[in-house]
This record gives sequence, structure tokens and C-alpha cells, in this order.
Amino acid sequence: MPDSLNEVTQDQVNDRLNKGLLNTWHPVLPSWGVHSDPIGITRLSENIVLWRDNDGQVHALEDRCPHRGARLSLGWNLGDRMACWYHGIEINGDGVVVNVPAVEKSPMDGKKTTKNYPVKEVEGAIFLYFGDGSNAEPCELNLPDELVGDEFSNFLCTAMWKCNYRYAIDNVMDPMHGAYLHATSHSMAFGDKEAEMQIVKTDDGLVFEKVGQRDVNFDWVEIGDTGALWMRLSIPYRKNAGPGGSFYIVGFATPVDEHHTQVFFWRTRKVEGWQKDVWRFMYRNRLEQLHWDVLEQDRVVLQDMSDDARDHELLYDHDMGLARVRRILKQKAEGQLKGLIAAEATQSESVAGE
Repeated sequence: MPDSLNEVTQDQVNDRLNKGLLNTWHPVLPSWGVHSDPIGITRLSENIVLWRDNDGQVHALEDRCPHRGARLSLGWNLGDRMACWYHGIEINGDGVVVNVPAVEKSPMDGKKTTKNYPVKEVEGAIFLYFGDGSNAEPCELNLPDELVGDEFSNFLCTAMWKCNYRYAIDNVMDPMHGAYLHATSHSMAFGDKEAEMQIVKTDDGLVFEKVGQRDVNFDWVEIGDTGALWMRLSIPYRKNAGPGGSFYIVGFATPVDEHHTQVFFWRTRKVEGWQKDVWRFMYRNRLEQLHWDVLEQDRVVLQDMSDDARDHELLYDHDMGLARVRRILKQKAEGQLKGLIAAEATQSESVAGE
């Protein structure tokens, strides 16, 4: 048991970490994955239904009818609301029951019964805000220029991996693996297989980099928290890979449950005008499959690691970046849990004083 109301147990922290941090935005699906037909998904171990209304706006609710618990994703899209297949209960995008067709008057009418998720559609992906009981209102979402800047052109690559999302973050926060695991890649065949590493703090997170090897291989990676937890890196391209200079990746690892993650990697270059057209043509015709090959190498290694691999590690200097990020995520989890406990205690005191 915790020593006080403001303390949490290690098991609670690990549970929050493994399921995913709250009070932030997560990409959950590519835009092309959500149409008018409702779709049920699991993210952060929560069951969610998404659909588009008649104007193309995406809505997201807890995938559970408040009447008997049937999945709303099995029901009908009525535009701004879902109708449960089981008994026709209608719930709008705010989670409010707007019609109970089987009875003339129902105590559910007009009540918010169902959790709804704030939605943003950004660069071909659906982002949802996951808040806890005391942080229902979404925070601002600010993303790197390499993803949202007008002077950049990108392609979204997304895949489902059978591993905890923390392994995917660890993988990206390890620049040294590129010189080994991806040594045969068209873009990572250069650079020393030995390097001195350093951590550089930023306003939003940190950069972990090889000293003196910038613009040679996969030399640095940045992690930032600006309403969503993102990672950014660059890989120098040969001239025959087209215009645009270095090739950037902006990545996210969204927890599905404790054993699965959906990764989102935007591949992006700084190109405009005719150079943008050339880059996009070359990507589709010459580069895309090579990039999928690199992701497949990562997937195979991570999926074959045991769930308790962290318990048997022998880390060294090249791992100080991922070790630092692990501490940061753990501190965030502890802070969220303590904040929720404090908010619940304050609410209980308020109720008791009435």
C-alpha cells in the first residue's frame, strides 16, 4: 500500500507505463482507415468506436452502449450519432444519449453516459486525446515543422507490431543500431560502427547523438513532448535519391494494449515546386519498398524479444539516451497518478463538506 494519499506503488506506475501515458494526444489510425461505416479499435487498452459524419468529420466514443454494454461499432452511423445494433439507443459524438426508441421516456435521455474523445486529423492520421478523470479537456497539440510545415512533403507509413510500445521507443532512441541492423540499407550503409554518444537537452525533450558524425548515417534522434510524444531523426541521402537533402522521419508509437503497438512514421523531405513532384515520384517508384524493408528489420527484432527483456539487460554508454527517456516516462506516469489521486481527494473533501 502507498505510504500516503499522494504516493503510488511501483505496480501502479508500471501498469500506467505499459498501457500508455494519458493527458496527451496519440495517433490511432491513418485517415484512410476511417469511413462512414463505424470501426472499432483498441488503443491504450481502451475500446473505441470511430466514424465520419456527413461532413467528413471524425467522431470517437467509448465502444460500449450504456444500456447493455453492446459494442457501438456493430451499430449504425446516423451522421452525428451512433445507433446501437442491440436496441437502437442513439448516442451523439459528445457521448450524450439523444434517443431511446423502444420507450417514450427514458432516464437516459439527454444524459452524458459515454466517454468521448477529442479528435484532430493531421497529415493523414487521426489523433485522439486520452485524458484521465481530472484532465478531460485536451491540451494543445504542436508538431514538428518536418511534419506540418508547408515546405515539407511527407508520406505516412504505419504498421502494427506485436510488442509493447516502449520497445518501439527504445528502438528509435538507439541511433547505434542503424550501423548494424540496417547496415545493408541504401541510406544507412555508411558511418562508423563505433561512436561516442552525448545527450543534449532541448526545450521540449532531448537529442541523443553520435559525437562528430552528424549527417553521415542515422546519427541523432530527438524526442519531444508538445502535446504528443514524438520522435524525430534525419538520414542523409545520396544524390541519386532525388532532391530535398536529408530525409527526415517523425515517428510515434501508440500503445494498443500491453503487447501490441501501432507505429506511425512520416517520411518527409524539404521540397517545393517541381522538386516536390520529383521526390514524391521517386519515393513511390524507387524508395518506398526499401523503407518498408528497414521497418521490417526493426519489427522482427522487437517482436522476438521477450516481454521481460528489460529485466535482464546489461546497458552501456550507447544506451544512455533510452535510459534517460525511460526515466522521463516513468516520472510522467508517477506525476499523472499522483495528480489524479490528489484531484480525487480534493473532490471527496468537497463532497464531504457540502
